[in-house]
Amino acid sequence: MKEVRIEEGGHLGPIDSSLTPRYAGPATFARLPRLDQVSHADVAVVGIPFDSGVSYRPGARFGANHVRESSRLLRPYNPAQDYSPFAAAQVADAGDMSVNPFNINEALEAIEDNALGLTEGGTSLLTLGGDHTVALPLLRAAKQRAGEPLAFLHFDAHLDTWDTYFGAEYTHGTPFRRAVEEGLLDTDAISHVGTRGPLYGKKDLEDDRRFGFGIVTSSDVYYQGVKEIVAKLLDRIGDRPLYVSVDIDVLDPAHAPGTGTPEAGGITSRELLEIIRGLRGTNLVGADVVEVAPAYDHAEMTGVAASHVAYDLVTLLAERASNDDDAAAAPERR
Repeated sequence: MKEVRIEEGGHLGPIDSSLTPRYAGPATFARLPRLDQVSHADVAVVGIPFDSGVSYRPGARFGANHVRESSRLLRPYNPAQDYSPFAAAQVADAGDMSVNPFNINEALEAIEDNALGLTEGGTSLLTLGGDHTVALPLLRAAKQRAGEPLAFLHFDAHLDTWDTYFGAEYTHGTPFRRAVEEGLLDTDAISHVGTRGPLYGKKDLEDDRRFGFGIVTSSDVYYQGVKEIVAKLLDRIGDRPLYVSVDIDVLDPAHAPGTGTPEAGGITSRELLEIIRGLRGTNLVGADVVEVAPAYDHAEMTGVAASHVAYDLVTLLAERASNDDDAAAAPERR
């Protein structure tokens, strides 16, 4: 059966849900076209079905397709940002990367190579995980494309700056220690948001502070409010190229039970979405949403939350791409 898609602004958009029911047809992200159905994508959504770096509950390898299924209800106009991302830029689903589940080092190399290939023509990536191990090679690729260390916002219940697990350097609890060591991040502009829960010791916080991270706990969000938190984050980020990584366990388990390492006392989905929307106008160059584990997701709550987080990040990336195109097309000032 022929797909009937919305076309607006010269871009091929989602399947028209007034003609094809939302529950029918292939489950690409937001029912968008596949990458092979368009000549170029300004923003590509790509999955990484990999969870060999987890330290507790597995299952995030199935997260990308779970988020896609949960995204069927997303619509072309984003009223919270007063923006139509699929009309402003060409957004497409690039499918899944193929990575080795039995060799973490080989998987990291494949992810970096795939990310560099997908961004070769100026495309920005929104990645659906997968466990948080995948963020390291994505940061490597994003830093190479940006040509300078990145500002970084890390939404997570956990610091993910531990050194090793069972002697392994590359796990879902170590990526941002490695990222600092490798010089991928601008340590004047990096922050955790939503952290909480017990640690192995006070040294965890001391190490984190030494790496340059600012910490906004879930309690800070509760007591200070979203507007104050956003203002502080924007001041720290400035106009640097920004990468955003969202571990869905930043949300309280009441909002996102389907994840591998849940912690009580998290932020709400509303707070997370409002903080992300507050990043509008920043120099966002890439983002990921990870650690969605559908086996534990009651009533698809986690998938729905993750799909909306991804949608708002795609909106930010699409607006930046559109602004870049407008700037490139503008006549040179004399």
